Order: sequence, then C-alpha cells, then structure tokens
Amino acid sequence: MASTDTGHAGSGDWLVGNPTGWQLASALWIGSVGLLILGLQPVLLGALYTEGHVSGDELALVATAEMIAIAIGSAVVAMLLSAHNMRWKSAVLLLLLALANVWTAYAESANMLIAARALAGLAEGGLVAVATELIARSRRAERIGGYFVTMQTLAQCALALLLALYVIPAAGSEGGFIVLAVVCVVSLAVAFTVPGDYADLPKEENLANVLTVPSMTALLSVFCYFMFFGAVWAFLEPLGAQYGIDGRTVGLIVSASLAVQVLGAMTATAFEARIDYRLAIAAIGVVALVSSLVLASSPGLTTFWVAALAMGFILLFIVPYQIRLAITADETRTAVLLVPAAQLFGLALGPIAASLLIDGKDFRSVPEFAAASAVASVALLGLFVLVSRRRRAVA
Repeated sequence: MASTDTGHAGSGDWLVGNPTGWQLASALWIGSVGLLILGLQPVLLGALYTEGHVSGDELALVATAEMIAIAIGSAVVAMLLSAHNMRWKSAVLLLLLALANVWTAYAESANMLIAARALAGLAEGGLVAVATELIARSRRAERIGGYFVTMQTLAQCALALLLALYVIPAAGSEGGFIVLAVVCVVSLAVAFTVPGDYADLPKEENLANVLTVPSMTALLSVFCYFMFFGAVWAFLEPLGAQYGIDGRTVGLIVSASLAVQVLGAMTATAFEARIDYRLAIAAIGVVALVSSLVLASSPGLTTFWVAALAMGFILLFIVPYQIRLAITADETRTAVLLVPAAQLFGLALGPIAASLLIDGKDFRSVPEFAAASAVASVALLGLFVLVSRRRRAVA
C-alpha cells in the first residue's frame, strides 16, 4: 500500500508524498463537487428567478455571495489549515454542503437564499482546496490541473443536462438543489479514499512567499482574466437581446459553451508541456480581447456564436498555464494554492464592476470592460516576466 503520511519524500511525479492514481482521482472528484455550481448556476438560479423566489437584483446577490464565499473558503483551508485528516475534513465539508443545498431548496426569502448559498460557498471552497492542495504537490501540477478542470466540467455538463431536461421541469429549483445534496452524500464514499494526510510542503513563511511582486502580479493576472470572462458571461443574455438574439438561442450558446470548455480543458492537458506558459497566456489574452471587441460591435447571430464559443474554449484552456505561472512565481507552491481564489474572485467581481458601466439598456460597455480586463491580464504577465528577469539578473 502506498504511504500517504506526511513527511515522506516525493516519489516519481510527486515532490512530497506518493498518492496512488485512485487517491488522486478521488481528491480531484471531491474538488469537482465543490465547483459543480459554476456550471449549474444558469440552470438553478434561472429557475429560482422564473419561479419568483428572487428578483433580478437579488439573483445577482445570491450568485455573487456564493462565488466570493468559494474563494474565501478555498483560500482559508489552503493557507490556514494543515493538510492532515483530509478524509474526515472532506466528509464534514460534503455534509455541510449537502445541508446548505437542502436549506436552499426550502429557503423562503431572498435573504435566506443568500445566507444558504454563502454557507454552501464556504464548504465548496474547502472542497476545492482538497484537490488543489494535492495538485500543488505534483511535479506535473499543470497536467493534473488540466485533468481537474476536465473532470469538473464533464460533471457539470452531465448534471446540467439532467437538471434542465428532467429534474427542474418536474420538481423545480427545489428538486435541483436536492439533487446536489444527494450528490454530496453519495460522494462521502469517495471522501474516505482520498489520502488521509498530504505530505507537507514547506509553508513556514507562506505569507512572505505570497506577498512578493512576482506572486502578486501572477495572481492579479489570473484575477483580471477571470474578471473578463465573468463580466461577459453574466450579461450574455441581455447583450444578445440587445442584438436581437432571443433568450432560448442564448441558452443554447451557454450549453454549447460548456461542451467547448471540456474540449479546451482536454486540449490544454494534451499540449501543456509543449507550449511555454507565457506564450499561451499572452495568446489567450489576445483571443479574449478580440472576442470581447466583437461582442461590443453589434455582431450578427453567427459572429455572436463564434465569439461566445471562442471564449468558452479559452476559459479552461488557460488554467494549466496559470498554474505554471503561479509555480514559477513561488517555488514553495504557496501561491498556486491561491489560484482558485483569484479565479473565483474575478468571476464574482467582474459582473459587479461591469454593471457600474451599463447605461440604461445598452450593455455594450460590458464587453468593453471585459476587453480592458483581458489587456490588464496580459500587461500583468508582462510585468511578471520583467520582474522575474531582473531578479535573476541580480541573483
């Protein structure tokens, strides 16, 4: 039996520890459960809005509260808690998330919904850390990160299809959140197959490792990129309506995007070792900029489709390269543990920031803001490269 105790030197593909393939897959699944909501929010929150449980403004608050809570939960668990007793921690977090989903199903007011989803987000963030903590210990963190985003997106696709076609038409949003609770309970069996303890990474000075110019520019680059995506995706339906594209068609575009996201994640997993992370992030930034400008230029239906699908493809394609960026910034791998938090804060704050620029029913300022966010992401990458070269020169 492979040892998973702390303190063991790495073996083969691992810096420290030596988890089995099954243990790795289990940890990645636990993290995927924590991120299921990312693909299901349009379906579940849309059902809450249609059923009259929340207004449009309250819907935005529910979504934002959960996103921010996921980011906080992932950062707190990764930075402040030890990576021991991971099986019990996974089980407790799954039970907490199951209870939060049941609470959501029966919440009777918008404030209760916000509170329930905030609690859910904290548990979801903790589950994400179960996966990212193990990914950070791999010598192939970029590739395993690709496996992680592929697994979570496939799960999101399958569950979104189940909910949209069968569960919500029959049982409404209540049934959808009960299904999520059932997924958490069933996943308890998987929780007890993750490594019991993760071997320790050197984290004695974790804050000092993160609070450096390379680490901060790397994380801010990740944050700005996800602000770009979060802004456009939150307002895709009203943006389409402004260009004469009906809501049903935009719904099809969103569904197709989930499938394309899987393709992007799988492609990145296959090619991550062959493309320099700096080139990949810069090129993706250009695609993000062009896609945003296209969406701001009153496109026709076909062009709207192409731009939206291009954005879906690059969303997860970039993740392995962002992991490499964070590892390069901080070789102790503390910064990489905060990549999910940076991504989720970007997804949460992008729509809020973009909404401040909307003029009445004109939503073109949203993709314009997204374009600026994409440019900022690439500019921060350039700053990171410049600072890293100067540090090497001084050393």
